Amino acid sequence: MTATLTFLACAATIIVLFLLVLLPMAIKIVREYQRLVVFRLGKCIGQRGPGLVLLWPFIETANWVDLREQFLEVPHQTTITKDNANISVDFLIYWKVVDPIASVVQVGNFAAASQGIATTTLRAVIGDIMLDDVLAQREHINTVLRQKLDEVTERWGNKVTAVEIREILPPREIQEAMTRQMSAERTRRAVVTEAEGKKQATVTVAEGDKQSAILRAEGDKQSRILAAEGYSEALARIFGAAKDVDAKTMSLQYLDALKALGASPATKFIFPMEFTNLLRPLLAYTAQSAGEEKSEGKV
Repeated sequence: MTATLTFLACAATIIVLFLLVLLPMAIKIVREYQRLVVFRLGKCIGQRGPGLVLLWPFIETANWVDLREQFLEVPHQTTITKDNANISVDFLIYWKVVDPIASVVQVGNFAAASQGIATTTLRAVIGDIMLDDVLAQREHINTVLRQKLDEVTERWGNKVTAVEIREILPPREIQEAMTRQMSAERTRRAVVTEAEGKKQATVTVAEGDKQSAILRAEGDKQSRILAAEGYSEALARIFGAAKDVDAKTMSLQYLDALKALGASPATKFIFPMEFTNLLRPLLAYTAQSAGEEKSEGKV
């Protein structure tokens, strides 16, 4: 009896251990972003997941496939441009699995295969481009690399979503030449900026002088207008007062002025013909006065 119990205990222990070993091999929990490619006796029978997946131990095996987007870092690759300049380029390849079965069956090492194709394609693309264009057409190179890689990797069940060049390193002498060129360009821009500043300052000063001259001219104009208006008003008042002076008074004042001028013995007078017209009122007045005196004497 004791021997039987011992045997049963050992058998139960063996069965439990056997189940503990077999259960992990038979039961798989597949996440949403994973798939299992199942092989039965070496033959691919399909993909399974996500969720709980049961396999026959020792008969069925499975390969795990991650469906999330991944990236492959390609180290610096030396290439030659169209103008025979050696440059070093490194880049990243972003890809994801779209066909789990093909990704397992069609290619053994996707990373190595895609890196080899990317390197070959990169050298072919850059070999047709001048160095200056390589530095300026990075997006174009990225697009061409992605298209070429996508054409090849499609049959492997993978899709290349993007290719990004991280760094382009030309030879040291070219880097030094580019540094000198950038320094010269910055110097040129500084000189141009300074010249533009001086030009603007000169224009501003000239504009200020122009406005100042215009204001001075306007001031002189207004001053002259006011002076002319004052002079005109004075003449108008003089002419208004002169209208009230009769011809006799004007003639007497004219004679007094001639008398004052004739006080000098060296003075000579030349009278114009109009002078008699000026004296007529005075002569008439004198004759009238003499006639009145004679009339009074007779009386």
